[in-house]
Amino acid sequence: MPSAHPASGAARDHFQVLIIGGGTAGITVAARLRRAGLCDIAVLEPADVHWYQPLWTLVGGGRAPLGVTHRPEASVMPRQVHWIREAATAVDPEARTVTTAHRTIGYDHLVMAPGLQLDWDAIPGLGAAVGLGAAVGHGAVSSNYAFEYAPYTWELIRGLRSGTAVFTQPSGPVKCGGAPQKIAYLAADHWRRQGVLDRIRVVLVLPADSMFGVPVWRRALERVAERYGIEVRLNSEMTSVDGAARRLTVADHSTGAEDGLAFDLLHAVPPQRAPGWVERGPLADPASPYGYVEVDKHTLQHPRHRNVFALGDVANLPTSKTGAAVRKQAPVLVANLLAEINGEHREQRRYDGYTSCPLVTARGKVLLAEFDYDQRPAPSIPLLDTTKERRDMWLLKRYGLPALYWRGMLKGLV
Repeated sequence: MPSAHPASGAARDHFQVLIIGGGTAGITVAARLRRAGLCDIAVLEPADVHWYQPLWTLVGGGRAPLGVTHRPEASVMPRQVHWIREAATAVDPEARTVTTAHRTIGYDHLVMAPGLQLDWDAIPGLGAAVGLGAAVGHGAVSSNYAFEYAPYTWELIRGLRSGTAVFTQPSGPVKCGGAPQKIAYLAADHWRRQGVLDRIRVVLVLPADSMFGVPVWRRALERVAERYGIEVRLNSEMTSVDGAARRLTVADHSTGAEDGLAFDLLHAVPPQRAPGWVERGPLADPASPYGYVEVDKHTLQHPRHRNVFALGDVANLPTSKTGAAVRKQAPVLVANLLAEINGEHREQRRYDGYTSCPLVTARGKVLLAEFDYDQRPAPSIPLLDTTKERRDMWLLKRYGLPALYWRGMLKGLV
């Protein structure tokens, strides 16, 4: 019987379609291509574990165990797709090759889906570049943006009875732009239930000039913050942290001023950017200060290399980087890629920028924000008012969407 995933050691150095990245975007595209009948596909992915990252917020908020957020990578890899268990280090679109530490792989068509990298060291004191080691994951500092720290976030929240809790977001695009706020609301709700919220100063540091880009959900989130008594600092971001001293520096970009802020709990979100080899490579968008791949925002095709496509976190698209966005991007990319492979000269499928962010506002309550490139609401279920906090949207977030992900999206079914 043939192997479900041909061995990476097999003598193959060229594929019709090479997909860089075996995360949400890469696996979804591979599954859809297989369902379309394409056989010569390889996925370049070194990790043995596949993570469902949207639940890490609930792990940090004590509402989900870490164990339900991962499965073996082998279990999600589509059958008969070559799995090359190595990491890309460079791409040459002129030669149509991708390089790893051990080989050079040729391709006819390339799909860029390697995700992004967390740049912990961009904030002095947060990452491991500081002499005494990283602040994150130690003392009073945690982050839900890494699986190894998310359970520690809950430890800190559960143990805090008084003091100052600070929740930060960096400037620039980040995965799930609502996540830095969601953990603040879950924490405040927990403290309210424990009867200690009035003894805790909660500070939310956000780089934008509003809490959310779409007015209807912005107003709803402002009411949530007011309900919990959260101090919201707009146009601001953390520029350094001293974990041992439990003190951080906040820069106010509207005034240029900086001030220190002592904390008893810090949930920090690291700056994020394209992987280094992407940022330094020929596919990067010159207009992106973060090195993301240049791509037509509607067709997901590279403007200078017609046989290259990109989606997910690595693509320089003016929309939020979410799994929901990938769910809408994947069918568009696959349709346009197949048309390119088959030499079909027809109108291409178009992605309208749809993305979704289930904004957790309390234990059992969610605002489901769905919108497009024009910041217009784009509800999947028009009959439901998702501009209000809803219990059914919480159930969708906690149970429905993970099931849809594992059983539908990664199978190429939705």
